[in-house]
Amino acid sequence: MKAAGAKRISLNLILPVILFMTASFLFLAGMLWNYLSPAAIRLLLLTSGILIFLPAFFMERRRKRQQADFANEICASLDALMDGREPEDYAPYEDSQISKVQGRLLGYYELVQESRRQSEDDKQNIQELVSDISHQVKTPVANLLMFTDILKRHELSAEKRAEFLATMEAQVEKLDFLMQSLIKMSRLEAGTFALHMETGSLHETIAQAVSGVWTKATQKNISIDVQCDSQMTVNHDVKWTAEALFNLLDNAVKYTPEGGNIRVSVRPWQFFTRIDISDTGMGIAAGHYHDVFKRFYRAQEAANTEGVGLGLYLARGIITRQKGYISVKSEIGKGTTFSVFLLN
Repeated sequence: MKAAGAKRISLNLILPVILFMTASFLFLAGMLWNYLSPAAIRLLLLTSGILIFLPAFFMERRRKRQQADFANEICASLDALMDGREPEDYAPYEDSQISKVQGRLLGYYELVQESRRQSEDDKQNIQELVSDISHQVKTPVANLLMFTDILKRHELSAEKRAEFLATMEAQVEKLDFLMQSLIKMSRLEAGTFALHMETGSLHETIAQAVSGVWTKATQKNISIDVQCDSQMTVNHDVKWTAEALFNLLDNAVKYTPEGGNIRVSVRPWQFFTRIDISDTGMGIAAGHYHDVFKRFYRAQEAANTEGVGLGLYLARGIITRQKGYISVKSEIGKGTTFSVFLLN
C-alpha cells in the first residue's frame, strides 16, 4: 500500500511538470515561428506532438494504476474480512471511494455475521426443542408400551383390565395435550399464527378463558371470582388472549389446593389495562420468577402435578406479541398473582 502511494505521488508530480514544459515550449515556438527554417518547423511539430502525447500517456497510466490500486485494496479488505479482521487501511471518516466501498463491505460483513449467529442460535434452539420433546414424550410412550405388553401377555380380571385401560387412556390424553401444546408453541416461535387485533370486550374474553377451567375448579371445590366491568374494552386478539388467560387460570387451578379460591381483577392504567389472576396455591420462590416462564420448566415441588411446563411459556409469548407483558408476585404457602398488561 505504501509503494502504491509513492507511485501515485510521483505521477502527480510528473504530470504538472510535463504540462508546464509543453505549454512553455509551445509558447516559445509561437514566438519564434516566423524565424524558423522548414526543417526546424518539422522538428518543432514533432517535438510538440511528443510533448502533447506524454501527458495523455501518463494520465492513462495513472488511471490504470489507480484502478489496480483500488482493486488491490478491495481484495485486501475482502481477505481481511474473510479472516475475521478489520481492513488495515480502513478510514471510516475519509471521503474517498475506497473508504465508501470498505464501509459498505463492513456493513455487509456485519449482516452476514449476525445472520450466522442467528442461524447458530436457531440451530441450538431446535436441538434443545427436540431434546425436550423427546424427554416429554418418552414417559407416556413407555407407559403405553408397557401396559399394552401386559394386556397382550397376561390374563387379567375385568376390573384390572379396566384399570389398565383407564391408565392408558390417561397417557393418550397426556400425549394429545402435549402435541397440541407443541403445535401452539411451534406456531408461536415460528410466527406463523396471525394476530387479529381489535377493540373488544375484555369481560367476554375473560369469560371465555374461565369457562375452560370451570369444570376442573368445581371438581376441586375452588371458587373463581371475576371483577371486571362488563363495558371495559381493550385492543387485543380475542382468541389468543383467551388462550393466554386460560393457561394462567389452568395453572392456578392445578396448584391451588381443594377449597381454595382464584380471583380475577381488572384495573385500567394510563397506557395499559392490568389483569391480575391471584390464587391461594403453594406459591413460587422469588428466585424462580423467571424460570416459570421457561419452556418445559417444572419446579421440583410440582413434579407430581399434571402438566408439561408449556402453559406459562405460551401465555407470555402470546401477550408479548401483542406488545404487552406479564409479571409475577408470589409468597410461598400463601399464593401467587400473575399480572397481565395489555396496551389500551
